[in-house]
Amino acid sequence: MDAEAARRRAERRARRIAEGAAELERRLADLLRGGLAAVEGAAYGQWDETAARMVDAQAPGLAARVRELASVAGAGSVEGTDRASRLLEECALLHTLGQGYLRVEELPEALAATVRTRVGITSDAAALLASVPPVRDRWLVLAQRDADDGRLTTRRIWLYGRSTGRMALLLSYGAAGRAPELSLPVGLALDADLAFHPSARPLRAVLGRRYGPPEPSPAPPPGGDTEAALRAYGEVLRDDPWLESWPVVLSAVTPVPDADGKGWQVADAPGESALPVTPGGGGDDMGLWRLTAISGGGPVPVFGECGHRGFTPLTTWAPEPVAL
Repeated sequence: MDAEAARRRAERRARRIAEGAAELERRLADLLRGGLAAVEGAAYGQWDETAARMVDAQAPGLAARVRELASVAGAGSVEGTDRASRLLEECALLHTLGQGYLRVEELPEALAATVRTRVGITSDAAALLASVPPVRDRWLVLAQRDADDGRLTTRRIWLYGRSTGRMALLLSYGAAGRAPELSLPVGLALDADLAFHPSARPLRAVLGRRYGPPEPSPAPPPGGDTEAALRAYGEVLRDDPWLESWPVVLSAVTPVPDADGKGWQVADAPGESALPVTPGGGGDDMGLWRLTAISGGGPVPVFGECGHRGFTPLTTWAPEPVAL
């Protein structure tokens, strides 16, 4: 009886999400019909309402993308043409995600799993651990960072498997003002099982059985250069076009100012290629300044996220691991 009730709940949710995706398609069509560049940012207040309707439809992933579109739209006319280009990008991502969900039964299994995850359908930890074969490895803790939106604290923990070479992301949550329960300091390694959420490019995982306490592991994992980081991100985009960034280790880069002095880059040791550092570094510039001080003008290994907005440094080794 419980299984039958769960099936009916899943079907009702699927219908609500499909209705929400169809409504979103109509909103996007109206927006594009009216033109992006000619409309003032204030006219986009309607997107906050649309995001709320996506939450009501139990599609938090769609709601998050709608809020991103609203934030770009609300920037007004300051960004000029760049703003219109960003709006078009966000509209395209929303359109492909909505259409993907409306046709999810026709997609290959891995892509269908990615689309379901992107609209906000995920399995709880217990169900995932019970249904997905675990991956056991000695997992090195690469970074841990919290984000607080005033209602919820989200902790993101990045891991690297010494034997498998796989990256993994653990998410843990805490109510407003409370830290998430799971805490894995940078520089430790734990022998444990991980269960990965189904996806075309599995990254998010759930921590399963541990085979002992965490132990210090100060050495950085193997890395590559900035071109390898861009290739890695480009490859995963083929399977998941909604991916904002991908975790990478840069083996030897130096933080240097841009030529115009308005931003920063991390440059390969030979100086032949570089990645722009994400403005704000994921929240503030202190991480960038710490990296610059630790580097001292020389190359250092750095772990971070490489995406379409640039590279966000999260950890370096000098020679011990230091969170940025």
